[in-house]
Amino acid sequence: MAVGLVLKFAGMSQKEYDAVGAGLNINQEAGTGDWPAGLISHSAGPTDDGNFVVSEVWESRDAQGRFMQGRLGAALTAGGVRTTPDMTWYEAISNYRA
Repeated sequence: MAVGLVLKFAGMSQKEYDAVGAGLNINQEAGTGDWPAGLISHSAGPTDDGNFVVSEVWESRDAQGRFMQGRLGAALTAGGVRTTPDMTWYEAISNYRA
């Protein structure tokens, strides 16, 4: 069963988000590039309270962990992200993509 992950970054902006995407060879706006294996859906954006949220659905926690250890951790650092996000996992009993 798929799992969802919500990451809330305090003080992060779209500038850092775009830098991380560029470091991963992913164009988030176009939906093109080297998206990770096991990722089902991804959305992100700023919140009203000045944070930045990333919401994803993955095939498994292991798939997300491989991405984090293999590529994402280094891209976050290189992109200037200095805060550790609050992370919330959930069982994705529903996932609709138009």
